[in-house]
Amino acid sequence: MTSIIVLESTLTCPTCGHVATETMPTDACIWFYDCAGCGTKLKPKHGDCCVFCSYGDVACPPIQAGGRDACCG
Repeated sequence: MTSIIVLESTLTCPTCGHVATETMPTDACIWFYDCAGCGTKLKPKHGDCCVFCSYGDVACPPIQAGGRDACCG
């Protein structure tokens, strides 16, 4: 059985609470993201590979497909 990879994740800024739905790349990690609400530059929390894994409601595609050891972080 093949799992469906979700390509959109809703990021929530920990500073101002602004939410934005973004399309995640399948071939790269996004290490920085500028909040459109307050301008805070988000970066992954310690142990996470990207901003989607830290602040999104869906983990990045490599993590979805292969678990924590599958990503580039």
